[in-house]
Amino acid sequence: MGHRGRLVALAYPVYFELLASVAAGIINMVWVARLGPAAVAAVAVATNVENLLLGVVLMAGSGTTVLVARARGAGDPAAVRAAVRGGAALCALLVPPVAAGGFLLREPLAGLLLGDAGTAGLAAGYFAVSLPGMAVFFAGHVVDGVLKGAGDTRTPMRLAFLSNGLILVLDPLLIGAYGIAGAAVATVAGRGVALAVGLYVLRRNALVRAAAAVPPAEGLPAALRRTAATGFPMAVDFAVRMAGTLVLVVIVARLGVVEVAAYGIATKAMYVATMAFYAVCQAAAIHTAHLRGTTEVPPARAQSRAWGSDGRRTVGREVLLLGGGLGATAAVLLLLVAGPVMRAFGAAPEVAAAGALYLRCLGPYLVLMAASIGLTGVFQGSGGTHVLARVTVAGVLVQLPLAYALSGPAGLGLPGICLGMALAMGGQCAALTALHRRAVRAADQEPSSVLSRAG
Repeated sequence: MGHRGRLVALAYPVYFELLASVAAGIINMVWVARLGPAAVAAVAVATNVENLLLGVVLMAGSGTTVLVARARGAGDPAAVRAAVRGGAALCALLVPPVAAGGFLLREPLAGLLLGDAGTAGLAAGYFAVSLPGMAVFFAGHVVDGVLKGAGDTRTPMRLAFLSNGLILVLDPLLIGAYGIAGAAVATVAGRGVALAVGLYVLRRNALVRAAAAVPPAEGLPAALRRTAATGFPMAVDFAVRMAGTLVLVVIVARLGVVEVAAYGIATKAMYVATMAFYAVCQAAAIHTAHLRGTTEVPPARAQSRAWGSDGRRTVGREVLLLGGGLGATAAVLLLLVAGPVMRAFGAAPEVAAAGALYLRCLGPYLVLMAASIGLTGVFQGSGGTHVLARVTVAGVLVQLPLAYALSGPAGLGLPGICLGMALAMGGQCAALTALHRRAVRAADQEPSSVLSRAG
């Protein structure tokens, strides 16, 4: 199977896994909406906190994926075992402050995020279950990370279907009995069952079983540090993107209530496309890390030449083509069906019109975003993650003032937001492409060089 076929085979299960989570979140909100606006606001804020915490667990989950994939490529079961142990240890280190600290601080946190005392009380009730439940959420991400690193993206997809299917069944029962706390219980229960099944599958995985039969390649403290060092830049990249998105909401709010509502609905519709981009990113990270691991297989020089400049160039090109193609397809589809999509969410006519205009203007941004996000996966898998945080920070720092200037002072409104996003993303895409080409040239000169030297 060629590079493109392997990327597609890895990416499509990840896409459906991500899409299942988005769909479950939307349906969850539909059930909570029956409890009134205060309940909707409380759960919306609480789930945003969970999204931010996703950046924390990415350090363990993504770091584990890359290290397991690299060890698999090297055919080194001792390194596989060390990577699994490092991910589990880092997860165990991250869980207590989030779960216990979050439970103890649930009321101050809810009060800080929600000014209204009644709504804050509802959010605190949700936090009382959801924040301790982060232990299950974090452990599930690490299990998924091991499986993906082993080249199995279908099992995490099936686990996501299982978890979200249980949530959809339990939501109406538990929300009716316990209010919004029931929504949190349903979520934790669904994830708990998926985690149990995932651990069972993991014990039967051939790569993990072979690794369990040999001593680890390094001690637990060293494995933990390696996982943290590999995953930390990815977590920072995600956190910066999330922070930029939150600030962008504030900028849009200056335009008016209609624009805020349109932007909020349109962003949810856009998730259907952007999840595909992130699926390509994960596939690129897994495939690249596996190929990068082959440089450690004797004879090292011959293997690294095979994955040297030619391999880097080919994988980067295939990722750009695949991501760009998905972005262009999404842009055309939104151009054609933006109006019906907005109306399908039940938006008022003026909100639907503003949202449809926004979606139609997103085309250039989507193409550039798809290419850029896909290429970040190559850097993640090859060890060049420290580059990503710098590029992302620079992109966000450019995007926000551009969006502010083009939407407000320039008088372009929501299309100005799209233009600012596209210009900033174009800069990020150009920077990553230049860094990738630099790594290819370095590989021409020194077969054992790695993409991390691009930074």
